[in-house]
Amino acid sequence: MRWWRFRRRPDVALASEDLLATEERLRHVAEDVLDVRERQIRGGIILFRGALRVDAPRALETLLARFAPFGYTPFVRAEGDGVLVQAWPLGDLRQPARPVLALTLFALTVVSTFLAGAFFFVGSETFDAYRALPFPGWLVSGAPFAVTLLAILGVHEFGHYFTARYYGAAVSLPYFIPAPMLFGTFGAIIRMRSPARDRNALFDIAAAGPLAGLLVAIPALVLGLSWSQVVPATGEPSLGGFGYSLFTRLFVYLEFGPLDGMAVMTHPMADAAWVGCFVTALNLFPVGQLDGGRIAYALSARRHRALGVTTWVVLVVMGALTGSVNWFVWAALLFLLVGFDHSPPLDDLTPLTRGRRLLGVACLVLVVLLIPPIPI
Repeated sequence: MRWWRFRRRPDVALASEDLLATEERLRHVAEDVLDVRERQIRGGIILFRGALRVDAPRALETLLARFAPFGYTPFVRAEGDGVLVQAWPLGDLRQPARPVLALTLFALTVVSTFLAGAFFFVGSETFDAYRALPFPGWLVSGAPFAVTLLAILGVHEFGHYFTARYYGAAVSLPYFIPAPMLFGTFGAIIRMRSPARDRNALFDIAAAGPLAGLLVAIPALVLGLSWSQVVPATGEPSLGGFGYSLFTRLFVYLEFGPLDGMAVMTHPMADAAWVGCFVTALNLFPVGQLDGGRIAYALSARRHRALGVTTWVVLVVMGALTGSVNWFVWAALLFLLVGFDHSPPLDDLTPLTRGRRLLGVACLVLVVLLIPPIPI
C-alpha cells in the first residue's frame, strides 16, 4: 500500500502581479511545445489550454525542465479537443530519509508478528517444541508464521519501492505497522511525495507490489500445505479457521483432493500465506488510491470513481449476505480513510500499453479469486 502526499510551497500565496509575471514567463518557456489558446490563474495554479506541438511524453519532459526553476510542476491532460496544462506550485518533492523510524517500526513488527505466531498459530512439530522454553525462547515457535508473513509484506512493499525509484519518483522506505492483534501487523506502507510520470508508470508502481508479494505467497502456500494435515471436520471446512477463497480452495484441492467430511489443520506457513493472499486482495480492490484503485485509474480515469463506488457497494452487500462483519469494517475504513478520488499522473494523455491493459484486467480478476466470502 502507498500513500501519496504533495507538498505545496510555503510561498504560494503570491501577489497577483507576481502571479501574472510568473504566468507570462511560463507561457514564454512553453510556447515551442504548447500552442496556448487560453490562460487562467486559479488560486496559486496557472492553467494553459491549447494544443501540443509535440507528443505528450516529449512535451512533459520539456515542461518539467523549464517549469522547475520557477518552482512549478506541470500536469498535462486532455480537455475537449485540446489539452490542459496545469502548473502547480509544488515544493521539493524529494522524500526525506527516515531510516531510524523505518527500522524501529520494522523491529516492533518483527516482535508483534512473532508474538502472534507463538500465541495463535500451531501446526509445526519442529517449532511448536519451543513453546516449552521460558521467555523469550518460546517466541521462536512463532518463526514459521512471522518470517513468512514478513517476507510477503516486505517483498510487496519493496516491489513498490524499487519500481518507484526506477521511475524517479520520490519515495520513502517501507513503514511496517505493528499491531497487538491476530496477525501481529496491519501491513506496511510507503510514502510518496511525487506523482507518477504517466499512466504506464502509475500502473507499474501499483501492480509491482501485489504481484511481487504473490511470488512469495504462492510458494509459501504450496510448501505450507505440504506440511499440513487432514483431520476430521468439526464444522464448515476451512483453511486453519480462515475462509476459503477460490484461489486457496484450488491449492487445497491439488494437495489433498476432495475433503469429504475432513478439514485441513494448517502449518503456520500456510496460515501466513493465507494472510498474504488476503492482504493482497484487499490492496487490489479498485478503490481510491489503493493498489487496485491506481490500476483502475491507469486503465480508465473516467470510470475510476464509478468502479470504486460500485466496489464499496458490493462489500456492503457481501457483509449483508454472509453476515460477516469483516466487510462492514473494511467498507467503513475505505469510506473514511481511503475515499474514491485519485491524483492524476503528470502526463494523463499517454495511454496504457496493450500488455499492461491485459495485466490490469488480470489483476482485477485476481480480486475475485483471492477474496474469501467469509474471511474469518
